[in-house]
Amino acid sequence: MTYCVGVKLDDGLIFASDSRTHAGVDNYASFCKMTVFEREGDRVLVLLSSGDLAATQAVIGVLRQRAAAGTPNIWSVTSMFDVANLVADAMRDIERRDGPFLESGGLKFNASFILGGQIA
Repeated sequence: MTYCVGVKLDDGLIFASDSRTHAGVDNYASFCKMTVFEREGDRVLVLLSSGDLAATQAVIGVLRQRAAAGTPNIWSVTSMFDVANLVADAMRDIERRDGPFLESGGLKFNASFILGGQIA
């Protein structure tokens, strides 16, 4: 189970996420589930992830690749709505690519995100 929370306050936003990926009696693994994209004076985007770690990291990887490749990307769009659509597009592309392989093994694509931040 992954826990992520975003809270909107009068003075701004607070984001928190756990870091546990799995645990056993003597085996605990962790991974940061909060990704921050920031360009000072322009934008701060926070993406909290939960679900299958491979799926969520694939989506974040696609967002980073597209940001380096051209437009539209997280650095070029002008609204948080547009950023949310870019995240959704990346999710659909990864599910389209990996979904059939997962289903053949009895698994489903499982990724959830909380997006927040500000574009100047």
